[in-house]
Amino acid sequence: MNKVYIVDGARTPFLKARSEPGPFSAADLAVAVGKPLLARQPFAPTALDEVITGCVIPAADEANIARIIALRLGCGKGMPAYTVQRNCASGLQAVANAAEHIALGRAQLILAGGTEAMSRAPIQWNGAMVAWLGKMLRARHVLDRVRVMGRFRPAYLKPVYSLLLGLTDPLVKLSMGQTAEILAYRFGISRETQDVYALQSHRRLAAAFDAGYLRPELETLYGGDGKVYTEDTGLRRDTDLEQLAQLKPVFDRKYGLVTSGNSSQVTDGAAFLLLASADAVQRYQLPILGEWIDHDWAGVDPGQMGLGPVHAVAKVLTRQRLKMSDLQQMELNEAFAAQVLACQAAWASEEYARKELGLDTPLGAMDPERLNPEGGAIASGHPVGSSGARLVLHLLQALRRKGGGQGVATLCIGGGQGGAMLLRVSGDRP
Repeated sequence: MNKVYIVDGARTPFLKARSEPGPFSAADLAVAVGKPLLARQPFAPTALDEVITGCVIPAADEANIARIIALRLGCGKGMPAYTVQRNCASGLQAVANAAEHIALGRAQLILAGGTEAMSRAPIQWNGAMVAWLGKMLRARHVLDRVRVMGRFRPAYLKPVYSLLLGLTDPLVKLSMGQTAEILAYRFGISRETQDVYALQSHRRLAAAFDAGYLRPELETLYGGDGKVYTEDTGLRRDTDLEQLAQLKPVFDRKYGLVTSGNSSQVTDGAAFLLLASADAVQRYQLPILGEWIDHDWAGVDPGQMGLGPVHAVAKVLTRQRLKMSDLQQMELNEAFAAQVLACQAAWASEEYARKELGLDTPLGAMDPERLNPEGGAIASGHPVGSSGARLVLHLLQALRRKGGGQGVATLCIGGGQGGAMLLRVSGDRP
């Protein structure tokens, strides 16, 4: 297999969804980050072999959004592009597909990542309203239309929020937050422990911004209204444990522990990376940000979907004959504080290792100082199509700043899956 290098990457600031559609479409976000990323390369956008984009909720006029992005970025009409969807890991799936293509020698340069405008998720008519509209369209005569109009009921106007449907598993009938409640109960994770972890996420992200650690990966967003975005807008610098403790449970209002404060945020954002073969690195004299080593996927009970990373990481580390202590950093997507803490508990559990992972000994929990040391999605947000690419980008930039090493980017995936990617940073050129 050919070696695969990540030579550059960038992301937008992540914008927390408010009570109205955000200022950028998913394609706008991707172009806003893709233009400066490609502009600083020594090759033309047409030199790419492919564009691969993760996106979960593209707008109706953004079908195969990857192709729209490729054309808007000036990649040319001959540029193939396709969109992937693996729920929360769509951005990671795009990077994984690109790595596989290059490893097999089928491509030399690929732009891969993800984009999402969750604030613009469609609001739909319910089934009764759709049926009534269909009858209205079929009514050819005035009297027929009057009869149909007489059957209209105000309840038909009740909207259907596609985002809420998408965050609920249709088989087990549980929202993602409810699955986090199950994990909190299973591993005995208290409300206070979750809030402490959430506060840590905000403080770590704030410290990373203040130290300039995130500057190499961020591209400024310029809104049509003159607003400029340079920082993740979901970051709450002034929050504390007292404020977090006052928030009410969202998913189990009577007995629950999961709140808006210890959960990730509904967010808009994009993140992309440039992947290259050794030949492309030599031909264009490209800098090397890091190297793709391996990745894998796993399936788990949809009712406990947050444990997906436990299984995916175990598969990658076992195949590579590595231990948790061999990792200099792990970026584990913070869908919920309970989910991150549950993964840590499962990795440390002898019983879980034996019964669930088929291992003789547990992998051991990740060193908390090396787990999301610059914060995570609880503070920055979780635009589902792009989060996987952001994890890869940030992990590589962090390892580079710290002198190199290897790490894992991993996510839980709605529907009961997990994904993990092993990456390495060194100063060696191919």
